[in-house]
Amino acid sequence: QVQLVESGGGLVQAGGSLTLSCVASGSIFNLLTMGWYRQGPGKQRELVAGISSDGRTSYRDSVKGRFTINKDNAKNTVYLQMNNLKPDDTDVYYCNAELQVIPGLTNTYWGQGTQVTVSS
Repeated sequence: QVQLVESGGGLVQAGGSLTLSCVASGSIFNLLTMGWYRQGPGKQRELVAGISSDGRTSYRDSVKGRFTINKDNAKNTVYLQMNNLKPDDTDVYYCNAELQVIPGLTNTYWGQGTQVTVSS
């Protein structure tokens, strides 16, 4: 059984910083990609940042230059460093992973979500 456990959300003033962490645990054969999504009330879940197994990163335009995604392969952990936070960044942030528990079988897993609130 694979689990993704997030931590690091909270309340911060505009211009402040937060770092989210997500640990993937369980019987993992191959961790392919990890990423962070966010979703607000009545909105679709949207990709914030992603990182591939070889370290390539991608970001949505609104967070480029402010957010940084990185990972620790040895710990199956992905981080999202969020700087210069804005009220529009307020959402529930979800960790996502595409991985294989056996060779050739890829599934997508989600964390439980962590609330990020940015006050103006």
